[in-house]
Amino acid sequence: MSPLETEELQRRILELKEEKGALLLAHNYQVGEIQEVADFLGDSLELCRRAQEVEEADLIVFCGVDFMAETASILNPDKRIVIPSLEALCPLAAMLPVEVMREARRTHPDAAFVVYVNTSAEAKAEADVVCTSANAAEVISRLDEETVLFGPDKNLAWYASRRVPEKTIIPVPVDGHCYVHRLFGDGSEALELKRRHPGSELLVHPECDPEFQLKADHVLSTGGIYRRCVESDAKVFIIGTEVGMVSRLRREIPGKTFLPAGEHAVCSAMKMITLENTYRALRDEKPILKVPDELAKRARAPIERMLAMSR
Repeated sequence: MSPLETEELQRRILELKEEKGALLLAHNYQVGEIQEVADFLGDSLELCRRAQEVEEADLIVFCGVDFMAETASILNPDKRIVIPSLEALCPLAAMLPVEVMREARRTHPDAAFVVYVNTSAEAKAEADVVCTSANAAEVISRLDEETVLFGPDKNLAWYASRRVPEKTIIPVPVDGHCYVHRLFGDGSEALELKRRHPGSELLVHPECDPEFQLKADHVLSTGGIYRRCVESDAKVFIIGTEVGMVSRLRREIPGKTFLPAGEHAVCSAMKMITLENTYRALRDEKPILKVPDELAKRARAPIERMLAMSR
């Protein structure tokens, strides 16, 4: 679309939101033109909290991948949750089917099972508690069990194990990963950028490989990355996560420079949400994503436990 077409579509979305009293939630990995019309923009934990607090809107348009809209439905069973594309499926979430969880529980019957928010509603319903990249270590540290099954991201499990060394954390499955964050590899490209920008800070997401995490100045969720960029005196930041985060930082934090650790770090599922299908979803109030009531009830408890543990 041309800039004028984009601006016109954004105007229509803003008008429709006001007319319908709808709320538009968007993840930090969404494209910039969607970020600009969102009512709330954040990471998974921030979006979970915002979804739980929603009172003013009966219609929520969720610009993110499938598990995010599912989580909003679980926390808001009486509201209409619309996702612009039903094809926006998170590959990481698909790596933890319920059968794999049940087998892990049989092998480790005394362990707690913590699942990353990047999971299906069925997986959440089987878990003891949910976590996000922002609060994984905190949630695990507050469990009574000494052994913790953690899925599906093995790199986030490694990150948590370094911060909670008194716990035994077992990744389930053994090689669960985000393909986008795996693209950074050991961080050689980012380190070259850092060498060329003395005084810069390298901020890396905990879904990245351990070799990259060890080279970072800070390992943070996308919400944590945002706050660090606001608060730090550094003027140049190298961002080790999906490139949509860079769009937000450049738009909202003037006077600083933000460089992607890899231009190729693009989540194809997130990019299935476009300004065009967001407009159609808001206009037509579909496709609706509704988690069945019984499943939602079972999945809600571990999510609410997470929220209570990480206030």
